[in-house]
Amino acid sequence: MADHIPLHPVPRSTQRRTAYYTSVPAAQRHNSRYQVEDESSHLDEMPLMMSEEGFENDESDYHTLPRARVSHRKRGLEWFICGGWKFLCASCCDWLINICRRKKELKARTVWLGCPEKCEEKYPRNAIKNQKYNFFTFIPGNQRIPSDMVFLRTSEKTGSCFIRTDQLDGETDWKLKVAVSCTQRLPALGDLFSISAYVYAQKPQLDIHSFEGTFTREDSDPTIHESLSIENTLWASTVVASGTVIGVVIYTGKETRSVMNTSNPKNKVGLLDLELNQLTKALFLALVALSIVMVTLQGFVGPWYRNLFRFLLLFSYIIPISLRVNLDMGKAAYGWMIMKDDNIPGTVVRTSTIPEELGRLVYLLTDKTGTLTQNEMIFKRLHLGTVSYGTDTMDEIQNHIVNSYSQMHSQSSGNSTSSTPSRKVQSSAPKVRKTVSSRIHEAVKAIALCHNVTPVYESHAGVTGETEYAEVDQNFSDENRTYQASSPDEVALVQWTESVGLTLVNRDLTSMQLKSPGGQILTYYILQVFPFTSESKRMGIIVRDESTGEITFYMKGADVAMSTIVQYNDWLEEECGNMAREGLRTLVVAKKSLTEEQYQDFENRYNQAKLSIHDRALKVAAVVESLEREMELLCLTGVEDQLQADVRPTLEMLRNAGIKIWMLTGDKLETATCIAKSSHLVSRTQDIHIFRPVISRGEAHLELNAFRRKHDCALVISGDSLEVCLKYYEHEFVELACQCPAVVCCRCSPTQKAHIVKLLQHHTGKRTCAIGDGGNDVSMIQAADCGIGIEGKEGKQASLAADFSITQFKHIGRLLMVHGRNSYKRSAALGQFVMHRGLIISTMQAVFSSVFYFASIPLYQGFLMVGYATIYTMFPVFSLVLDQDVKPEMALLYPELYKDLTKGRSLSFKTFLIWVLISIYQGGILMYGALLLFESEFVHVVAISFTALIFTELLMVALTIRTWHWLMVVAEFFSLGCYVASLAFLNEYFGIGRVSFGAFLDVAFITTVTFLWKVSAITVVSCLPLYILKYLKRKFSPPSYSKLTS
Repeated sequence: MADHIPLHPVPRSTQRRTAYYTSVPAAQRHNSRYQVEDESSHLDEMPLMMSEEGFENDESDYHTLPRARVSHRKRGLEWFICGGWKFLCASCCDWLINICRRKKELKARTVWLGCPEKCEEKYPRNAIKNQKYNFFTFIPGNQRIPSDMVFLRTSEKTGSCFIRTDQLDGETDWKLKVAVSCTQRLPALGDLFSISAYVYAQKPQLDIHSFEGTFTREDSDPTIHESLSIENTLWASTVVASGTVIGVVIYTGKETRSVMNTSNPKNKVGLLDLELNQLTKALFLALVALSIVMVTLQGFVGPWYRNLFRFLLLFSYIIPISLRVNLDMGKAAYGWMIMKDDNIPGTVVRTSTIPEELGRLVYLLTDKTGTLTQNEMIFKRLHLGTVSYGTDTMDEIQNHIVNSYSQMHSQSSGNSTSSTPSRKVQSSAPKVRKTVSSRIHEAVKAIALCHNVTPVYESHAGVTGETEYAEVDQNFSDENRTYQASSPDEVALVQWTESVGLTLVNRDLTSMQLKSPGGQILTYYILQVFPFTSESKRMGIIVRDESTGEITFYMKGADVAMSTIVQYNDWLEEECGNMAREGLRTLVVAKKSLTEEQYQDFENRYNQAKLSIHDRALKVAAVVESLEREMELLCLTGVEDQLQADVRPTLEMLRNAGIKIWMLTGDKLETATCIAKSSHLVSRTQDIHIFRPVISRGEAHLELNAFRRKHDCALVISGDSLEVCLKYYEHEFVELACQCPAVVCCRCSPTQKAHIVKLLQHHTGKRTCAIGDGGNDVSMIQAADCGIGIEGKEGKQASLAADFSITQFKHIGRLLMVHGRNSYKRSAALGQFVMHRGLIISTMQAVFSSVFYFASIPLYQGFLMVGYATIYTMFPVFSLVLDQDVKPEMALLYPELYKDLTKGRSLSFKTFLIWVLISIYQGGILMYGALLLFESEFVHVVAISFTALIFTELLMVALTIRTWHWLMVVAEFFSLGCYVASLAFLNEYFGIGRVSFGAFLDVAFITTVTFLWKVSAITVVSCLPLYILKYLKRKFSPPSYSKLTS
């Protein structure tokens, strides 16, 4: 992809390097101070098509690379003139800012439990010397955790609990957390205060997915040391979902993970405002230049500097002071229109500065969970190889389950006295082809057993924790049962088995119990559990049936991992592809029956591997893999993560509008890829390039090479790999990624999301929009040029921090295509017309002064100037905020029209110059026309020219309008009526110069036919050519939307 992009950040002279290597001996070369620069620059110069041999340099070389290159910078006066002064100023500013902020250095800390004996220090041994870090915090269920803690005890019998992390990483599935085993085993809660123990915690980090620490108890023999990892922590802003927890605080305030991953909001300024600022600066220069020209033509006679300032005041209407007032009122009107739009109910505009940004967006960065998806998993498909069951045929599965368990019950009751011999006969019987009913029974039982789901029963009011558990063990009532799991996929599978008759009613560390359709309780002992990991992509469980004693190894996982484990078949790969194309998340389920001897042999080898010191993980994996051979394939399941309403057509519309969509999520890579396909973020015809995990500069170099060769493919990359690429090849990576039709970044922290937004802004200069619904999206929303929040299950944190708040993702289509278009087009027309209004009257003043020997005399008195900018023209000009070039239905039907807006053609230096020429032409015609046609009635020149000016402005508003609104007509006639009424009592203001000149408005004169036809003639000459030009332009060079509106 994009072969033309040079991936050579720092080109160097090859000859010089060759000479250096040949002239310096190896030993000296090793110690040379230039070693770092030459070897590292050699890495930069490699043509990004190399083997691993080119990457044997030490990683430390890359960190010292910038320092080595600094020595070649220019010094002295040349350096200072070329930009050194900027560097010095920036350094001084940074130094002052750092002095003011005085950021506290982050340190690791040792936190003591209880009240250990005081040493000579004033406080216990604590890196922070602060007693607040020695708090025990008790948190009941469904309460938010106030600070970062190490998990010490829980009321749950299992020694673990579930927490919800939706405000931290955006995922609504529950995470399993494990208490420190040493403190969980203490007999009583009060023992926490009597033991001598401490927690060592690493210094605060940004990464929410990792933690390193140790727990040490000194008053035991021998001393107990436990390693602490991420599963022993409770981060702030998460919620306890089950039981109660007790923890010791390790980080508070700005050191917590949630606060470190947030950023300070910036003041957002719209692109249109920046463009208008540039034009205003140009107008200021024009004002100064015109004043200097007038003084120069005057000949610098007398106190010329006084005349210069008088001309500056006379022509000051060139600077559109009323522009900001009109634009701010317009923005408020756009916000009101958006909130009153019945097609997007519940939308809230929380800013009055950037509604035009909605019409200029190029990149849309969206969250996944809760934004594109509802995070509600629904079981959709069960495939047994020869037969497939969908949502409409689930009742057949239910019938099969009911029949098979009723037969088993009748057989077990008939053979209750001789159950053991019957098992022996069954095991020695020859293999026969299984019926569909038995295969369905095996598949459903496997799905009901192979998981890490725990059923939870809500306690009734006034019932203590112990009676709650006693009631659970006896009743297993369906009404108040909920399921807890670390993945919503697993909950969906267990809920589906419940719907077909096989219900999970209880689970602890050693057993689980299922309830059959007939109400029987089936108990299975859990012998081993192999949890899901991103490397293995599968999870397994070994259970023993209490009634028969049979040992079965069940396993489920991704098709890529399971295809080599199950027995040969000819349908798995094809059906997995079919389900993936439907956007379903597939899991392959398999089983293997084990004899007692086989299991005992496995258990011995497994325990031995777990006790090994070296390569423990590899040895454990090898033992487990010895079981994963020739497993019996039971079924293939398909689970759908329900998308938000109309996500697919909305994304299609945005793509057609030329908006590039990036999905940034904290979810797993497989899940993110599946949603990208099902939501049609990636079209069916496009390939997906999954960026291989990289940890070094060399690996990133090679992977970028592989990515460059791909054409028109979507990119999927993890947060860790992204960090490495941005560290060494930021510019190259962003260049390549921006050419992809879609980009998916998974396992992103909140800070990374904001960093990606800033990268796009910096490297492309285009406008970005971020949309999310959780607390983890706030940083991204605040960093983007336009932030949109969705009110969802994850609370209102994102909605309150955003510029615009919507209730559903599908509303973003109308928000951008209709309201974004109208806001930008209207503000562009309004801004340019206000500038035209000031330029035309300044042109008339310039012509008037030129005629009267460059005298600095005002043409119109103060009240006329105030009335001109307010009551005479304000309402018609402001009515431009009601104008629209395309109907909303057309803008939604043809989203391609949006592409023109991003080019910024409605407001540019070209359109500005056209309006300047129009102003000069009209101002000149009005003034010269008044002077030519009214030579005999010259004392009335003010009344004549001002009347023609008002008529011209009203006609120009009519010329600019594309779609008439009844309020526009009212504004035109109201302004005209106000002017005519004011002629009666403002006659003294229509004299030339001061009122003392004695030139007053003659009411009898303005009612004559001569006055009327001459004013009409001047107005026609100033406006008619523009109407003709507008007609010719629409005839021979129509805009892109004209065919749609005709």
